[in-house]
Amino acid sequence: MSAARGYALVTGASSGIGLAIARELAAKGYSLVLVARRKDRLDALALALANEHRVDAVAIAFDLAASGAVPALLEAVRARGLDVEVLVNNAGFGMQGRFLDMDMAEVERMMCVNASALSHLTQLFAREMVARGHGYVLNVASAAAFLPSPYVSAYAATKAYVMSFSEALGYELRGTGVSVTTLYPGITTTEFNDVARAATPAAMNLSILPASAVARVGVRAMFKRRRAAVPGFINKLNAISCTVLPRGLIVYVTGKLLGRANGW
Repeated sequence: MSAARGYALVTGASSGIGLAIARELAAKGYSLVLVARRKDRLDALALALANEHRVDAVAIAFDLAASGAVPALLEAVRARGLDVEVLVNNAGFGMQGRFLDMDMAEVERMMCVNASALSHLTQLFAREMVARGHGYVLNVASAAAFLPSPYVSAYAATKAYVMSFSEALGYELRGTGVSVTTLYPGITTTEFNDVARAATPAAMNLSILPASAVARVGVRAMFKRRRAAVPGFINKLNAISCTVLPRGLIVYVTGKLLGRANGW
């Protein structure tokens, strides 16, 4: 099996966009480090990708919300003698509902996975990339990053953090050979909405894309070292609208749509 180039590490690789990105990278000849909580899914995926694409695929089960998980993941990668050339920070989940009704422990866990763990992983692996003079970071944010979103307020805030952090870090890394690309998916056919217990407004159905399409856009933008990628025409239009329309109006309309869809 080929391991001539560095490995691509993908978090949240067991389903959805992370799984689709892992498939895209394997098809391009990248050996993989697959990270997620569900070991059974990871092991099956690693075997399938290795057999299909003749790459090495290493499955490492970690809960990135656990204390000390990120340094432990780095050590697990080092112990296997693997150089990570591509880091895909995809792991994350959402919570939908009235913020005052949410379990704060679960909110903090979401913040840890979506923002803290992403930042820590980026710091540790990008340091090694910079030392080698080459690498790619793909941070998966969300279309929700562009505006405060009622009923997903904390989740949208974590993705706004990913946007700001990634774009600023990309500037810091100019000239190092390491780039940071941010992917902003809209509604995607994954398990995400089931986990978030979210209903989708009918007006947004036309923007829904399969995870495979989102992954292709993100991987292509990453290897072109682009700053950002927004999959789908309607999602691009929404992103532009968020920059030109009055912010209060956008928040009001978003709140009305999500509230009506979920009976609030």
